[in-house]
Amino acid sequence: GYYVFPGASHNRFEHSIGVCHLAGELVETLQRKQPELSISPQDVLCVKIAGLCHDLGHGPFSHLFDSQFIKRVRPDTRWKHEDGSVRMFEHLLESNDLKPELLNWGLDETDLTLIKEQIAGPLESQLCSQKTSDWPYCGRTNAKSFLYEIVANKRNGVDVDKWDYFARDCHCLGIPNNFDTMRYMKFARVIDVNNRKQICTRDKEVGNLYEMFHTRSTLHRRAYQHKTSKIIEIMITEALEKANEHFFLLGSNGKEVRLSESIDDMVAYTRLTDQVFQQILLSTDPNLKESREILEKIERRQLYKCVGQTQPSTPSKKLSKDSIAKLVISSLSPEDLKADELPELTVEDIVVDVVSFDYGMGDQNPIDHVRFYTKDKPNVAVKVRKDQVSQMLPQKFKEENVRVYCKSLDKKSLKSAWKYFITWCRQQDCITPKCAGGGEADQSSDLSFGEEREEETHFTTPYGTPYGSTHKADNGGRHKEPICGEVVKKLFPN
Repeated sequence: GYYVFPGASHNRFEHSIGVCHLAGELVETLQRKQPELSISPQDVLCVKIAGLCHDLGHGPFSHLFDSQFIKRVRPDTRWKHEDGSVRMFEHLLESNDLKPELLNWGLDETDLTLIKEQIAGPLESQLCSQKTSDWPYCGRTNAKSFLYEIVANKRNGVDVDKWDYFARDCHCLGIPNNFDTMRYMKFARVIDVNNRKQICTRDKEVGNLYEMFHTRSTLHRRAYQHKTSKIIEIMITEALEKANEHFFLLGSNGKEVRLSESIDDMVAYTRLTDQVFQQILLSTDPNLKESREILEKIERRQLYKCVGQTQPSTPSKKLSKDSIAKLVISSLSPEDLKADELPELTVEDIVVDVVSFDYGMGDQNPIDHVRFYTKDKPNVAVKVRKDQVSQMLPQKFKEENVRVYCKSLDKKSLKSAWKYFITWCRQQDCITPKCAGGGEADQSSDLSFGEEREEETHFTTPYGTPYGSTHKADNGGRHKEPICGEVVKKLFPN
């Protein structure tokens, strides 16, 4: 993200301190307001430590490492950064001999289990007498189930982790954050729901929660899933993948391990930081030549070009990106390209990325999993239906975008990639595709990439994508067909 939003340059250490603070604020608020919950000083300390350590397991470039690189080079592993956080926490305790210090603060092994479970959820390796099919945790009994909803809320996603990065990222990106954290804490209350203690809030705060999830969606749409940020992530992933067999880290007992093996060795993993980018870039090892060339392209801003994006008319049916790339390339035959004298492309010439925008729970409405209370019945938890809130709320809570990038930057290759893409869109009955990432590179009727048409003024949505084009000279400012539609007519006159 730094390559697109250089002002948003805070790091995870700052974020972790913020999460620790907010976690402490929330649990101490509940402790003061509801003494019957018997929240102990050890409970408070465990929640704070979990907030401080919840992101210890992130690899270089954050989610890129576990959601892209590890998935590609070790497709059989189910490793997530939360697993890395638990292992790194254990490694820090052992290597720094911290357990005696924690004992001085009244924390025993059960408390350490609570910390780890707050970070990663139920631990399969952990066995205890209270663990059942209905209650999978060992750190605390279900009488304190609400403690597991503070740092990383698996029930509905309302947690302090989001509150901190919303505030931090919105401030740095200049995006409004309308969610009021302190107001939510003011009305937070633990209520018994189906024999579980859940954190609930006042019914009138439902609008505040919808604002929270809307903020999440906006950040993903405008920043985290930005088309340029994503292609830089993909290029870095490619570089790391090519370097995996040739770049080694010093692990435990002096053993050298590959990048992908570092997640199994915490000594090596502590040495794997964002500096791996510079280490590869400045290396003279001939085995790292391909990786180095990719990173040099990023430094020179010679990024793979987004030729277009579309929304599938139906969900992608879990097709892999590689499968979609094969379908895109197979949509045209060499004869289809001859008329325009365009080059034939292969799957190695394009990159397909599928991005999802949602409220954090796929196609579900997370508010359906939140419970509320009313002013006159503060100990009774109720649901608030969407239609009871407003008729202007989303009807769907998830959408997918398919983006196609071309690795070659010459005009003929870009035109060819665009023709492959829109042919595939027509075959798949996709929504009319947007041109080159929302109008930044205008494909006009003569298919000349990057050349502006003087007689047109482009109107864009808040996300930078074009509504269409208006011809000042002949239609008095009325909308005409989107430029993409003109491109389709040019390529497919019939």
